[in-house]
Amino acid sequence: MEGAWEIAFVLFQVWLSIVVGLIVLPAMFGVSLGFTDIYIKVLVKTLEWATLRIQRGQKEQPTLPSQSANGIIEKDDGSMEEEIGELRRSHPKNLAGGDFTMCDAFYFCKKGIENIVEDQVTQRFTSEELASWNLLTRTNNNFRYISVRLTIIWGLGVFIRYCILLPLRITLAVIGLSWLVIGTTLVGLLPSCNAKNWLSDLVHITCYRICARGLSATIRYHNKENRPKKGGICVANHTSPIDIVILANDGCYAMVGQVHGGLMGVIQRSIVRSCPHVWFERSEMKDRHAVAKRLKDHIADKTKLPILIFPEGTCINNTSVMMFKKGSFEIGGTIYPVAIKYDPQFGDAFWNSAKYNMVSYLLRMMTSWAIVCNVWYLPPMTRQDGEDAVQFANRVKSAIAHQGGLVDLSWDGGLKREKVKESFKEEQQKMYSSMIVEGWSRLSFLSVSSRDDHQAPAKGSGGL
Repeated sequence: MEGAWEIAFVLFQVWLSIVVGLIVLPAMFGVSLGFTDIYIKVLVKTLEWATLRIQRGQKEQPTLPSQSANGIIEKDDGSMEEEIGELRRSHPKNLAGGDFTMCDAFYFCKKGIENIVEDQVTQRFTSEELASWNLLTRTNNNFRYISVRLTIIWGLGVFIRYCILLPLRITLAVIGLSWLVIGTTLVGLLPSCNAKNWLSDLVHITCYRICARGLSATIRYHNKENRPKKGGICVANHTSPIDIVILANDGCYAMVGQVHGGLMGVIQRSIVRSCPHVWFERSEMKDRHAVAKRLKDHIADKTKLPILIFPEGTCINNTSVMMFKKGSFEIGGTIYPVAIKYDPQFGDAFWNSAKYNMVSYLLRMMTSWAIVCNVWYLPPMTRQDGEDAVQFANRVKSAIAHQGGLVDLSWDGGLKREKVKESFKEEQQKMYSSMIVEGWSRLSFLSVSSRDDHQAPAKGSGGL
């Protein structure tokens, strides 16, 4: 029995030495030995081969109609007035009237059924559909044909992901988080000075680099000259909790969030000792003025790290950008927009918090093939004259959506958990009523003009 323990201990030492020597130390110095790049290239070739095998098999079987690029159903992009006008033109009797007509009801029925079948909000909180299967069982919803060779490759992939990559990634995550807690606690004992700030940044960035290696992350950063600077606010679209790891792998940020308990609380208490992160108690989060004041005080100090904020307030499935909360755009300062776009071919980074808890989500991430994403730093933006916080937030959101190739939506991500506000319903009612009123105004103007045209000749002939 003692011999078995000795063998196990030796194997553990060898395993730890390989992990530390080939992954952890290069990650701490920001050096890559090229293993991840080779792994990604082999993976791409394998997935391309699997796609060809699936397509070959599908040609031999009856196929279902392909789904529209815009979703399950085709929707008209016209305005309410245009679509109702089209309906009225099909009924000549209603062309001259500004009143409500029965054909108007067809428009609202059509829109209601379309949104029951597929609305713009619900589909943003489900995993993104793949064009071809990536050999993960969790994404095999629409790909039924699997050949014998493909089954063998899939089984080999399961072994690699669960028996090799998962233990490796768990080891790296433990090392990274342990280094974060221990390193920031020790740095926090030092007096405030430039050396302390430098050591704090070093500890943070090395930890996040180790964690990124633990996800086999391949990250491409674009336009690095626009990276957020101290005293500013970095805002980005939000797909996953690992967004923080992705961004902090290239620079340090001050985090903003609610105080937690458990392991998360231990990490929060340790990192705040070395770096001025902004943590709020649950009672403070409800006080918008208190939150705004603390954020203003932070950005007023140009020696502090830029604040990292995700204005959507919830995770979206990386196909679109939803409404930005206006709070972070009211406090002033320079906004540094960042667009993040993940490649779903290697793994689904979206966290569906309604379906998976944090542990289940991290397990899915660690058993995916890899995390591949692009990060674009956009030019800094400031609030323009005459522009309110909502308009500024929408302008920043549109810039992020355009750069990341995402759909720009005006809907609130809070609809994931809440009912539609009455104001949204009232807005549609106001649009329809204003259209009716304008129709009546046009009719009144036309009838007055027509009456004047008829009366004018009679007055002229009387004068003669």
